[in-house]
Amino acid sequence: MENLIKDIDIISGEEAQAVDYKTTLEENTGKTKKIYIESYGCQMNFSDSEIVASIMKENGYDTTSDFHQADVVFLNTCSIREKAEQTVRHRLNQFNSVKKQKPEMTIGVLGCMAERLKDKLLEEEKIVDVVVGPDAYRDLPNLVNAAEDGRKGVNTFLSREETYADIAPVRLNSNGITAFISIMRGCDNMCSFCVVPFTRGRERSRDPHSIVAEAQELFAKGYKEVTLLGQNVDSYKWSPEENNKARLNKNEVAASQVINFAHLLEMVAQVSPLLRVRFSTSHPKDITDEVLYTMKKYDNICKYIHLPVQSGNSRVLDMMNRTYDREWYLDRVRAIREILGEECGISSDMIAGFCTETEEEHQDTLTLMDIVKYDFSYMFFYSERPGTLAAKKYEDDIPLDIKKRRLAEIIEKQSKLSAERNQLDLGQEQIILIEGTSKKSKDELKGRNSANKVVIVPAAGLQLGDYVKVKITDCSPATLFGEVLEINPILA
Repeated sequence: MENLIKDIDIISGEEAQAVDYKTTLEENTGKTKKIYIESYGCQMNFSDSEIVASIMKENGYDTTSDFHQADVVFLNTCSIREKAEQTVRHRLNQFNSVKKQKPEMTIGVLGCMAERLKDKLLEEEKIVDVVVGPDAYRDLPNLVNAAEDGRKGVNTFLSREETYADIAPVRLNSNGITAFISIMRGCDNMCSFCVVPFTRGRERSRDPHSIVAEAQELFAKGYKEVTLLGQNVDSYKWSPEENNKARLNKNEVAASQVINFAHLLEMVAQVSPLLRVRFSTSHPKDITDEVLYTMKKYDNICKYIHLPVQSGNSRVLDMMNRTYDREWYLDRVRAIREILGEECGISSDMIAGFCTETEEEHQDTLTLMDIVKYDFSYMFFYSERPGTLAAKKYEDDIPLDIKKRRLAEIIEKQSKLSAERNQLDLGQEQIILIEGTSKKSKDELKGRNSANKVVIVPAAGLQLGDYVKVKITDCSPATLFGEVLEINPILA
């Protein structure tokens, strides 16, 4: 997924993604053993941790928010950037310090880093007991049992079928208002800078009926918003005969029914007009007008699209193997603006200093930003990852000081654009969903509008889960501020 750990985020300050998600859910149902889970990186990893918690719960474990009390500690890891791996290694050292006093503790590394570094972590450094890839979580109870018996547990097999569609996630760190729903796994794109296809395998889509059922269950429990997750949601494709996209593309004429992402989006939107629907991440080569018109048709589908560009230069995009050029990307932005309006939120990912990037090509990224006018972006300089196509084919030849200077210019540009876009909201009346307390004051609450911008309002009279009509009265480059006009207005 392209919505990854970032060095620096120009995003609503109240909503900026943390580097890690810690399990804060305390379950005490009388089970004799406890697990502690931390997730790093993308939202998909966090969603996977909820699947892991469910599997372990069915096998005799409660969750704990204190790793000192845990019998099993899992780190669900990310390999997309070197910084992420360094953070995980630091945490492993901390956990191993506890294990010296509590040798019966089992430490496991899950996810993308597990797939890439299994031999190093298990045999060379000997800092973990269990290493499990993203498609092998059903095997976790057996592997933990093996580790408890003194054997190393490892399974990094990549499946072409596994979607975990039958597993009801245990909602971790939940506010009870918003939740993730994984709709697909893997990635068929081979972006030259990215390790995801090698660590998560081929693309396969989850049964749409199980996705709708999960959304219905969440809504029945009081959740007001779901985010449909996938490495590339716009390439979702499923039939009763086949969930693997590559095979389905070859045999689509023989399928009795084919559900694409626009169809799925509509199915989830129809659960209830009071259930907001978001999705992430979109790929510029795959997002269709059909998806945009479906978004327009339903008020409860939020008008926000994360559309990573990575570079504004066509030659660099070709080296990145993004399979679109600058003109294609700008055409998709034009379609978004024409179909959904100027108020639709658009965000992006950008990489500064990719291999061989010239100053003129860097300027192309800045000029593209001026044309699109992103509401916020995730920006970082290029970090070569072992095993990627770029690492094999290209020299990482841009000096670090130039990478950092180009990144600083991109950040400065985005800060100005974010301020300009937020200024356009002043005086507007908007509907927000209250989802938490402001980080700066317990007397204020935060919610998000349809365009995914955080709005801060006075807390008096409001509760989590309220839909609130507000008037935007002030803004910073990162956040909107509003006054409450109406609580729980009629939306349907």
